[in-house]
Amino acid sequence: MKYKDIPWLPQDEYKKAMWQFGSGVRGVLGVFKMYGMDIYIDGAIKEIKKLAEDFSLRTRGIDKPISIDYIRRKK
Repeated sequence: MKYKDIPWLPQDEYKKAMWQFGSGVRGVLGVFKMYGMDIYIDGAIKEIKKLAEDFSLRTRGIDKPISIDYIRRKK
C-alpha cells in the first residue's frame, strides 16, 4: 500500500483534527507547568504529533517506524 492509496482528509479538516489533538495533549501536559517545565511542552507536543501521524500510517498498512529517534534524525 502506498501513501496515495490511503484516504486522506481535506487539508482544512486535517488541520482542525491536528489542532484538536494538540490541544488535548497540551491539556494533559499542562501539569508540568507547575514544575517549571512549561518551556518543553511545545516541543514535546510537536514530537507527539509526529509519532501519532506515524502510528496512524502504520495502522493503515504503511511500514513506517514509530520511533522518537527516527523523528529526531529527520530534523
